[in-house]
Amino acid sequence: MQYKKPAKLKQGDVVAIVSPSWGGPSVFPHVYENGLKILTKWGLKIKEFPTARMDADFLRENPQVRAKDINNAFADPEVKAIFVSIGGDDSVRILPFIDKDIVAKNPKILMGYSDTSTLHVFANLQGLVSFYGPSIMAGFSQIENLPESFKSHIHEILFEPKESYEYKSYRKYCDGYLDWSNKENLGKTKPIKSDDGWHWLQGNSKVQGELFGGCIEALEMMKATDFWPSQVFWKGKIFFLETSEEKPPIHYIDHVLRNYGMLGVFDKISGFIFSRARDYSDDEKKELEEKIISIIAKEFGKPNLPIVANFDIGHTDPQLVFPLGVKAEIDCPAKKIKLVESWLI
Repeated sequence: MQYKKPAKLKQGDVVAIVSPSWGGPSVFPHVYENGLKILTKWGLKIKEFPTARMDADFLRENPQVRAKDINNAFADPEVKAIFVSIGGDDSVRILPFIDKDIVAKNPKILMGYSDTSTLHVFANLQGLVSFYGPSIMAGFSQIENLPESFKSHIHEILFEPKESYEYKSYRKYCDGYLDWSNKENLGKTKPIKSDDGWHWLQGNSKVQGELFGGCIEALEMMKATDFWPSQVFWKGKIFFLETSEEKPPIHYIDHVLRNYGMLGVFDKISGFIFSRARDYSDDEKKELEEKIISIIAKEFGKPNLPIVANFDIGHTDPQLVFPLGVKAEIDCPAKKIKLVESWLI
């Protein structure tokens, strides 16, 4: 598939804010508004679509309303990017109401993670590059209390595309944020911990492939639906998975990975990346990595498939942004991961 790339952002551009999952801004407006500040500091103009601040209960009961905002945001010629307010757990319900033609004909930056995985898959299957990265309430709202390298990374990805980009581990992270109901915690994270970087579990080669993946639990809700990728889709992909704040147990991840194996995914992809698992202890992370190797290398006979774990993406902060549909490279001998083409135009 030849993926359509959106245009880079510049000062004065209009960006849409939508709530395709949970209506978090209606519950914690101070957290939401704090996240918007960074976009305005970057010279962007905010255009809140109706769902942005809608009541959370109403949004849950009305997936068509959430889908309408997605359609309208993609169709709006003024809008250059779409940022989601927050994730959730049921955005899969909006997919039947999203207009494929509108999305396919209007490539623009789509940014979010977690439950936004469903929208990323939808956009990817329509041939669009989209961006797996922070949401307004979870990531942008805390950006001033996270390493400066996080802010510069996000800005570079959105405003400064290049012909290649080498990712670097932040080597520090936090497992989420302090209680949002206490306004004194605005923008604050849980304690920052040191980190030993990415874990190169197996593989001795240099491979390339288009990035694809998302939150492990959100993707599970899509399997066997009309919105799930075909067998052919997986060929040559660099596939990544990340875990949510619900801390799925290792035996659950075990079952999911085995399912991907039975779907033939590990036979087709060129590389596999797994996130730093949120709220896992060091011992649990070690057990998880052993399980990943046991299933992929032993059960499904792929001992040479490049596998990198403990990657800074998803539900721990600061996170790296993956442009889905863009060609990346895993270089096992050099222990490097980079984009090998521009991700925006």
